[in-house]
Amino acid sequence: MIIENFNHQQSAHCESGVTLSLLQHAGVPLSEPLAFGIGAGLFFGHLPFVKVNGIPGTTFRIWPGYIFKRVSKELGVTIKTESFSTPDKAMLALDNALQNRQPVGMQTSVFFLDYFPPAWRFHFNAHNLIAFGKEGNEYLISDPIMQSVTRLPAEALSKARFAKGFPAPKGKMYFPVKTGQGKPLDKAVISGIHKTCFFMLKSPPPFFGQNGIRFLGKKVAKYPEKMEPRKAALCIGNIIRMQEEIGTGGGGFRFLYAAFLQEAAGILKRDDFTGLSHEMTAIGDQWRNFAYAAARVMKDRSGSLATYGELGDMLAQLADKEKDFFTRLRKSV
Repeated sequence: MIIENFNHQQSAHCESGVTLSLLQHAGVPLSEPLAFGIGAGLFFGHLPFVKVNGIPGTTFRIWPGYIFKRVSKELGVTIKTESFSTPDKAMLALDNALQNRQPVGMQTSVFFLDYFPPAWRFHFNAHNLIAFGKEGNEYLISDPIMQSVTRLPAEALSKARFAKGFPAPKGKMYFPVKTGQGKPLDKAVISGIHKTCFFMLKSPPPFFGQNGIRFLGKKVAKYPEKMEPRKAALCIGNIIRMQEEIGTGGGGFRFLYAAFLQEAAGILKRDDFTGLSHEMTAIGDQWRNFAYAAARVMKDRSGSLATYGELGDMLAQLADKEKDFFTRLRKSV
């Protein structure tokens, strides 16, 4: 049972990659940057009261499932999304969809995906992938971050779909049902820009958007006062991991959004968007510089290069940059 005409595509980010592949299979022409931008995937949040392995949670992406739902709605695609009470029900529904020759997107935990190297496998429950076939007891998997298709035993996939912790996948699966008449592409692009600007500028302070970046900067600056050195290093390490290793992370998401703005320049016939794309690339570079400095602090090899206070200052500067950028972007549309 293999969907022969399904086309695996390696992508920058798991959910925008899954969205791209599922919608292209359904006959909707799209690029990954457009999926990410129309889907308003760029976000920031720091939630000290939400602990992941005992460490405060930081996110550089919108919540799981939002990109696929938003892009589908904007482009007139009817979708089906389901969660399940038991693994047996979830796996049966997956098999039925595959029997109907429907590739299926799923939310999973990285920890149980045994095709990943051991160093990549940790408890992160918001990784998206596609099943497009089954042979014996193995599912054929299109994971957007992998170069080629792979296989996963049914038991491992079932565990990945029902991993404990936040956010619990609960067997979630999703796929397009039919295509229809949605917004013209230029209108969908502008709508996605408006939503991203809202998330980054108007989300409730202090935890989200540019306010959240500034809030995290203040927290980081006080880490040495509030906790012992090992815990402070673990908190810094988790920020780096969420920025650079989970999906495309802080810097990578900025580069992906820059690519979206470059495409938007052509679609909207707006030369100024090319300049905005270059600005967003420069902001992504600053995020990468922050990660480099934070890694030196975490490993206690920074000397005078970057203290916790200086890391806080770097985040404050990034908050200012993103506030200015998205304020001007919002006014431009």
